Amino acid sequence: MRAGGVDYPAAMPASAAPAKPRGLALVLQWSRVRFTLLFALALGFLLGLGWTSGMASVMVRTVALGLIGLVVFGVLEQWPRRLPRRLARWALQVLGVAVAMPVSTFAIYVLSTDAGAPPFWQVPDRLEGFATLTVLGVLLAPWVALAALVRQKDALARHQALAFELERSELERQALDARLHLLQAQMTPHFLFNTLANVQALVESNSPQAAPLLRSLIAYLRAAVPRLNAGAGTLEQEVHLVRAYLELMHMRMPDRLQYALDVDPTALRLHCPPMTLLTLVENAVRHGIDPSEDGGRIELQVERRGERLHIRVADTGVGLRASDPGRGLGTGLATLRERLALAFGGEVPLRVSGNAPRGVCVELELPGREPAA
Repeated sequence: MRAGGVDYPAAMPASAAPAKPRGLALVLQWSRVRFTLLFALALGFLLGLGWTSGMASVMVRTVALGLIGLVVFGVLEQWPRRLPRRLARWALQVLGVAVAMPVSTFAIYVLSTDAGAPPFWQVPDRLEGFATLTVLGVLLAPWVALAALVRQKDALARHQALAFELERSELERQALDARLHLLQAQMTPHFLFNTLANVQALVESNSPQAAPLLRSLIAYLRAAVPRLNAGAGTLEQEVHLVRAYLELMHMRMPDRLQYALDVDPTALRLHCPPMTLLTLVENAVRHGIDPSEDGGRIELQVERRGERLHIRVADTGVGLRASDPGRGLGTGLATLRERLALAFGGEVPLRVSGNAPRGVCVELELPGREPAA
């Protein structure tokens, strides 16, 4: 498609097409009218310094010629809709403006001749004025039209570059969202299957606590499952889930699991991606406390440090090597690390170290910001 002497890409996205006025609104676009008036008045002022018929006369003529050239430029920008293949629209516009100058100047001088007065070409001063305006119009008007076309083309190129950049950013955001949802989907069965495996072990052992534990688990899942695919959340919500989970695990192994939660009250309203704390604590139970014959203790500490949120989960379980030799602590932390990097748009510090005298310590730092509305 062609318009205004510029070739538009045939498959350009709708978001990249500029909202360009059409018809009379395009012909008399204020930015064009303003430039034309300023240029014509400046030219008329310079000519009027030596014009025999006075400053006002020549300024009226230059303004009239400028507006006529503007109308011709705008009309040829839209009409005819189709041109011969060998004729570019920009060339038609420049040629039309160049032809309009002598024709319009002639018409202006004819119409401004008083009834009964001799034609302007028989009056030396008027003929000289006609020649001056004609020559200046033919010389200047096409160059002004070309400058307008170049500026229009540059503006279109900048607009397209911005539109394509915005579209690329949107596609990247959608790809990140898709990847984030995929990681979330990987975490969902990981958490659920681990929790159900704990219940299964209790049921198979014919423990009298199996029924109350199952009821507690059902109540817990009713509250927790809706948050598995949530896009935003607060630290306070995460702490509630962790406390409920630890209570369930304590019911399963009351003699082997102790826990303590130390959370900074000023951090409760800060943003925390869903299942972040729960993943850390569930990882400690599965890989630290469960394999240990003596069990152990889990401590969760959350502290706000300036613009950062510092999270620490330490256990006194079997430790790094005994928990999962050669493979770290399983897929939970690896998936969480990648999910947090996508959620916060960059690498999120997550450190795993030994906890003296035994066990594992996982430390995590998140940006301390309010959740999006």
